[in-house]
Amino acid sequence: MNAQLKTVLLTVLTLSVFTIALVELSGVSSTALFNKYKIGNGGAHTHDPELGEVQRKENEAKAMPKTKIEFAETRHNFGTIKEGEKVKHAFKFRNAGDSPLLVYNVVAGCGCTTPTWTKDIVLPGQEGEIMVEFNSENRPGHQSKNVLVYSNGQEESISIGFDVDVEKK
Repeated sequence: MNAQLKTVLLTVLTLSVFTIALVELSGVSSTALFNKYKIGNGGAHTHDPELGEVQRKENEAKAMPKTKIEFAETRHNFGTIKEGEKVKHAFKFRNAGDSPLLVYNVVAGCGCTTPTWTKDIVLPGQEGEIMVEFNSENRPGHQSKNVLVYSNGQEESISIGFDVDVEKK
């Protein structure tokens, strides 16, 4: 092959790779690695039904009017427990606004804390709860954990949490 043909082929190959990289990184493709515009389900979410459900609930909540979520408490103290014990606390909340409330995700800061929550729409004046369970296995000492609550409230996320002193075995 002559040098001019090699140069043309190398240029075409380079432009092709550049175009693919640009589409992937811009998020325009629904299967892009970084889908910043959330077009479609996004490549990472299509194979994980739980992540797809969270995304669907988030979209639903963002389409709803903002409302007011009020917690009876945002911080709880479990006191002192022995290492290996599991403790739970229900954080009660109320829809203090005029529109329906949807808590679409609750995210714990680490694997030792497991949240479960009211996943149905909470009508104005009604209550719901977020149950937070802490597993103290291999967690001696003072622990201060936070959980982020995402909803269509006036504040998109609210931090709730707890403190606990874990006595070593």
